[in-house]
Amino acid sequence: MAATTYERLKLHITPEKFYVEACDDGADDVLTIDRVSTEVTLAAKKDVPPSAVTRPIFGILGTIHLVAGNYLIVITKKTKIGEFFNHVIWKATDFDVLSYKKTMLHLTDIQLQDNKTFLSMLNHVLSVDGFYFSTTYDLTHTLQRLSNTSPEFQEMSLLERADQRFVWNGHLLRELSAQPEVHRFALPVLHGFITMHSCSINGKYFDWILISRRSCFRAGVRYYVRGIDSEGHAANFIETEQIVHYNGSRASFVQTRGSIPVFWSQRPNLKYKPLPQINKVANHMDGFQRHFDSQVIIYGKQVIINLVNQKGSEKPLEQTFATMVSSLGSGMIRYIAFDFHKECRNMRWDRLSILLDQVAEIQDELSYFLVDSVGKVVTNQEGVFRSNCMDCLDRTNVIQSLLARRSLQAQLQRLGVLHVGQKLEEQDEFEKIYKNAWADNANACAKQYAGTGALKTDFTRTGKRTQLGLIMDGWNSLIRYYKNNFSDGFRQDSIDLFLGNYSVDELESHSPLSVPRDWKFLALPIIMVVAFSMCIICLLMAGDTWTETLAYVLFWGVASIGTFLIILYNGKDFVDAPRLVQKEKID
Repeated sequence: MAATTYERLKLHITPEKFYVEACDDGADDVLTIDRVSTEVTLAAKKDVPPSAVTRPIFGILGTIHLVAGNYLIVITKKTKIGEFFNHVIWKATDFDVLSYKKTMLHLTDIQLQDNKTFLSMLNHVLSVDGFYFSTTYDLTHTLQRLSNTSPEFQEMSLLERADQRFVWNGHLLRELSAQPEVHRFALPVLHGFITMHSCSINGKYFDWILISRRSCFRAGVRYYVRGIDSEGHAANFIETEQIVHYNGSRASFVQTRGSIPVFWSQRPNLKYKPLPQINKVANHMDGFQRHFDSQVIIYGKQVIINLVNQKGSEKPLEQTFATMVSSLGSGMIRYIAFDFHKECRNMRWDRLSILLDQVAEIQDELSYFLVDSVGKVVTNQEGVFRSNCMDCLDRTNVIQSLLARRSLQAQLQRLGVLHVGQKLEEQDEFEKIYKNAWADNANACAKQYAGTGALKTDFTRTGKRTQLGLIMDGWNSLIRYYKNNFSDGFRQDSIDLFLGNYSVDELESHSPLSVPRDWKFLALPIIMVVAFSMCIICLLMAGDTWTETLAYVLFWGVASIGTFLIILYNGKDFVDAPRLVQKEKID
């Protein structure tokens, strides 16, 4: 079986069946889905009824079972990102969720409401930017992994050979994956970020590509998913690969990021930074070892760069991480702690060179992957930098962009694009492309995990910290605060439903969605916003006398502060918590 999926598809809909017709040259296959029995079979074009309603689609994301029954999810719009070694890469930009059922009359009012909520969860996940696919290329593997495969692997379908960590619709494709004969209709979809640029330095043209692959294991949102699970999967784990293609030669540099791999949590409670809590009874070493055993098998040597603060609330996590590495005693793991905020305080971001100098020799040892124009492997990457901060977003992305630039400098010199003694930083046109791409990568990863764009992107884009950047960071921090406290429960539930961490059972006697929201959750945030807004308005619109103005300001000021203090007294009562999946209890 060829490692491709059908690229051109038509969806034919009748009251009884869905027909997905392959329209590629020479194809006669039609995937048939019975809307009553849910049976999936393979038919031919002659079997499509002429009365069917027809529309073009660009891929099948999969199927999911909700209260009303099964739903088919298809890609209805796509945008071309670029070409990757003659393979076209697409971003899915719009989807349609189609019910198998022709009517909802079989549902009670409560079931109708639950089904509507589940549909809104699905649509929320689908509305988050960053779903990518190719019908002819395996996006889930790095160049190095793809170079070390067997002929049997090359003949597998894209779904069979994909790295399941990065197939975000794996749960949705479970029915199709069980039937190898329909695998050419099963399209693995990546979630993360991809950008591709044709660049020129010294009159030499090359392709520069950046891919971030977000893991679907222990996936979720910022404050509800931290640390690791019992299988060793880390929260917000992302594999980022930078690729250069010049004159047939290909070079790749891979880095990873992921939450501090012990059992810890940081549940929202309306405080700006909830206190991280390390589980006091869990077997941290078991999960820690599982995590790094798998990382070493996949990537080789691990060089940990821990960027968290070495004082305050982050200090216990740094100490625990260092202790765990020391206790494991593996020669394949090195640990480097760098207090990002302390070293770069007062906007001294030039001090990041301290870390780069510290790891320069290690980076040279790890090397990068390079294959020449005839397919011969010249060098392999012997390990990866595994960077983290608390969120594995802002600080982490800054450091990853600097390490990637240093690797790219070496690669372009070796390929003959850069002359001896030339610095990548001096190539103004390329530097602009490079910095903006890494800033876009930061924003994409941050929106998917924290709900807003990244912080510190002014440095990534310009190479320096600015006052405007600080203001934008403040604004994004405010938006994060609101989302993390008042909408992240819904976001977490949406991801758990999409990935199959929660499965809908219409026979369930008690729906988890039937848990009523406390009136305080709805009322007090509104009161707080109104009171604070009125306080600001009173300052801007003075009364007839200064005493009148002062009275208004004092009244609304006391109201806003009082409301805020009431909320903080027991903040957990007011946050939007997940309702579908029971999370780990943290002592």
